[in-house]
Amino acid sequence: MKETLVRLVYPPDLLRVPVLNQLIQRFDLTVNILRAQVGAEAGWIELQIGGEDATVDDALNWLRERGIYVQFIEET
Repeated sequence: MKETLVRLVYPPDLLRVPVLNQLIQRFDLTVNILRAQVGAEAGWIELQIGGEDATVDDALNWLRERGIYVQFIEET
């Protein structure tokens, strides 16, 4: 089991898209939102993602493919 703390930085065109909901449903992950700041033009979310190693890696790649910048804070 892998737990990863990341900051996701959203481009403006994805601010109203339910990306976290899609992520949780698609990859069956545990997600804990720790901090967030979302405005009309920009937004970021810090969250802890838990799941199988390969699944977490696939999920983070999926986010990148959608144009979300993934910044690693901590990985255990």
